[in-house]
Amino acid sequence: MNYTFVETPIGSLLVAGDADAIHEIHFPPAEPHDDWIRNDDVLKYASVQLRSYFAGKRTSFDLPLAPHGTEFQRAVWETLRLIPFGETTTYGDIARSIGKADAVRAVGAANGANPIPIVIPCHRVIGSNGSLTGFGGGLKAKRWLLDHEARVAGVRLF
Repeated sequence: MNYTFVETPIGSLLVAGDADAIHEIHFPPAEPHDDWIRNDDVLKYASVQLRSYFAGKRTSFDLPLAPHGTEFQRAVWETLRLIPFGETTTYGDIARSIGKADAVRAVGAANGANPIPIVIPCHRVIGSNGSLTGFGGGLKAKRWLLDHEARVAGVRLF
Protein backbone atom coordinates (compact mmCIF):
# COMPACT_ATOMS: atom_id res chain seq x y z
CA MET A 1 0.00 0.00 0.00
CA ASN A 2 1.22 3.48 -0.83
CA TYR A 3 0.66 6.50 1.37
CA THR A 4 1.09 10.25 1.45
CA PHE A 5 0.27 13.05 3.82
CA VAL A 6 -1.97 15.99 2.90
CA GLU A 7 -1.74 19.13 5.01
CA THR A 8 -5.18 20.57 5.79
CA PRO A 9 -6.74 23.06 8.21
CA ILE A 10 -7.77 20.11 10.41
CA GLY A 11 -4.30 18.57 10.44
CA SER A 12 -2.14 16.29 8.37
CA LEU A 13 -4.30 13.59 6.76
CA LEU A 14 -2.73 10.25 5.90
CA VAL A 15 -4.04 8.99 2.56
CA ALA A 16 -3.41 5.36 1.60
CA GLY A 17 -4.08 3.53 -1.63
CA ASP A 18 -2.60 2.10 -4.75
CA ALA A 19 -2.48 3.03 -8.41
CA ASP A 20 -6.11 1.93 -8.78
CA ALA A 21 -7.94 3.44 -5.80
CA ILE A 22 -7.94 5.14 -2.43
CA HIS A 23 -8.34 2.63 0.41
CA GLU A 24 -8.07 4.73 3.56
CA ILE A 25 -7.81 8.25 4.96
CA HIS A 26 -6.71 8.77 8.56
CA PHE A 27 -6.96 11.83 10.79
CA PRO A 28 -4.00 13.01 12.82
CA PRO A 29 -2.14 11.72 14.57
CA ALA A 30 -1.75 8.94 12.03
CA GLU A 31 1.21 6.78 11.17
CA PRO A 32 1.53 4.47 8.16
CA HIS A 33 1.81 0.73 8.64
CA ASP A 34 5.37 -0.56 8.61
CA ASP A 35 4.92 -2.24 5.23
CA TRP A 36 3.43 0.84 3.51
CA ILE A 37 5.57 2.86 1.10
CA ARG A 38 5.52 6.64 0.86
CA ASN A 39 4.65 7.47 -2.73
CA ASP A 40 3.33 10.98 -3.25
CA ASP A 41 3.12 10.51 -7.03
CA VAL A 42 0.72 7.54 -6.91
CA LEU A 43 -1.63 9.51 -4.65
CA LYS A 44 -1.15 12.90 -6.28
CA TYR A 45 -4.66 13.07 -7.75
CA ALA A 46 -6.21 12.40 -4.32
CA SER A 47 -3.94 15.01 -2.73
CA VAL A 48 -4.88 17.61 -5.32
CA GLN A 49 -8.60 16.97 -4.84
CA LEU A 50 -8.37 17.09 -1.04
CA ARG A 51 -6.41 20.37 -1.11
CA SER A 52 -8.97 21.79 -3.55
CA TYR A 53 -11.82 20.73 -1.23
CA PHE A 54 -10.19 22.41 1.75
CA ALA A 55 -9.54 25.54 -0.32
CA GLY A 56 -13.29 25.76 -1.04
CA LYS A 57 -12.86 25.06 -4.75
CA ARG A 58 -14.26 21.52 -4.84
CA THR A 59 -17.64 20.29 -3.63
CA SER A 60 -17.38 16.67 -4.75
CA PHE A 61 -14.69 14.10 -5.36
CA ASP A 62 -13.91 12.15 -8.49
CA LEU A 63 -11.65 9.49 -7.07
CA PRO A 64 -11.68 5.72 -7.45
CA LEU A 65 -12.39 4.26 -4.02
CA ALA A 66 -11.88 0.78 -2.62
CA PRO A 67 -13.13 0.77 0.98
CA HIS A 68 -12.98 -2.61 2.69
CA GLY A 69 -16.05 -3.55 4.71
CA THR A 70 -19.10 -5.74 4.96
CA GLU A 71 -21.95 -5.56 2.48
CA PHE A 72 -23.99 -3.57 5.02
CA GLN A 73 -21.14 -1.12 5.66
CA ARG A 74 -20.61 -0.60 1.93
CA ALA A 75 -24.35 0.09 1.49
CA VAL A 76 -24.16 2.74 4.22
CA TRP A 77 -21.02 4.27 2.70
CA GLU A 78 -22.60 4.44 -0.76
CA THR A 79 -25.59 6.22 0.77
CA LEU A 80 -23.27 8.67 2.53
CA ARG A 81 -21.85 9.62 -0.86
CA LEU A 82 -25.34 10.79 -1.89
CA ILE A 83 -25.56 13.44 0.85
CA PRO A 84 -25.19 16.77 -0.96
CA PHE A 85 -22.31 19.08 -0.14
CA GLY A 86 -23.33 21.58 2.51
CA GLU A 87 -26.21 19.44 3.80
CA THR A 88 -26.66 17.01 6.66
CA THR A 89 -28.80 13.98 7.37
CA THR A 90 -29.42 11.69 10.32
CA TYR A 91 -28.56 8.10 11.12
CA GLY A 92 -32.28 7.30 11.01
CA ASP A 93 -32.62 8.81 7.55
CA ILE A 94 -29.70 6.68 6.33
CA ALA A 95 -31.21 3.55 7.90
CA ARG A 96 -34.55 4.19 6.19
CA SER A 97 -32.90 4.94 2.84
CA ILE A 98 -31.17 1.56 2.79
CA GLY A 99 -34.39 -0.23 3.78
CA LYS A 100 -33.26 -1.01 7.34
CA ALA A 101 -35.27 1.46 9.43
CA ASP A 102 -34.56 -0.44 12.67
CA ALA A 103 -30.80 -0.51 12.09
CA VAL A 104 -30.02 3.03 13.30
CA ARG A 105 -27.27 1.85 15.67
CA ALA A 106 -25.75 -0.39 13.01
CA VAL A 107 -25.76 2.58 10.64
CA GLY A 108 -23.96 4.57 13.32
CA ALA A 109 -21.37 1.82 13.67
CA ALA A 110 -20.88 1.60 9.90
CA ASN A 111 -20.58 5.38 9.72
CA GLY A 112 -17.91 5.23 12.42
CA ALA A 113 -16.05 2.49 10.55
CA ASN A 114 -15.87 4.53 7.33
CA PRO A 115 -12.27 4.07 6.12
CA ILE A 116 -12.35 7.04 3.71
CA PRO A 117 -13.76 10.01 5.64
CA ILE A 118 -14.28 13.37 3.96
CA VAL A 119 -14.42 11.75 0.51
CA ILE A 120 -17.14 9.46 1.84
CA PRO A 121 -18.76 12.26 3.87
CA CYS A 122 -19.61 10.64 7.19
CA HIS A 123 -19.20 14.07 8.79
CA ARG A 124 -22.54 15.07 7.22
CA VAL A 125 -24.45 12.69 9.50
CA ILE A 126 -25.77 14.21 12.72
CA GLY A 127 -28.05 13.15 15.55
CA SER A 128 -31.82 13.20 15.11
CA ASN A 129 -31.98 16.21 17.46
CA GLY A 130 -29.49 18.12 15.32
CA SER A 131 -26.54 17.51 17.62
CA LEU A 132 -23.06 16.67 16.45
CA THR A 133 -22.29 13.09 17.31
CA GLY A 134 -19.08 11.04 17.31
CA PHE A 135 -16.54 11.48 14.57
CA GLY A 136 -13.20 9.73 14.01
CA GLY A 137 -11.42 13.04 13.55
CA GLY A 138 -13.05 14.50 16.67
CA LEU A 139 -16.02 16.82 17.03
CA LYS A 140 -13.88 19.92 16.47
CA ALA A 141 -12.89 18.61 13.02
CA LYS A 142 -16.50 17.61 12.27
CA ARG A 143 -17.69 21.10 13.17
CA TRP A 144 -14.94 22.62 11.00
CA LEU A 145 -15.91 20.45 8.00
CA LEU A 146 -19.62 21.26 8.33
CA ASP A 147 -18.95 25.00 8.79
CA HIS A 148 -16.56 24.97 5.83
CA GLU A 149 -19.13 23.32 3.57
CA ALA A 150 -21.87 25.69 4.74
CA ARG A 151 -19.64 28.70 3.96
CA VAL A 152 -18.71 27.40 0.52
CA ALA A 153 -22.30 26.40 -0.30
CA GLY A 154 -23.70 29.62 1.12
CA VAL A 155 -26.09 27.83 3.47
CA ARG A 156 -26.68 27.82 7.18
CA LEU A 157 -26.60 24.40 8.79
CA PHE A 158 -27.07 25.31 12.45
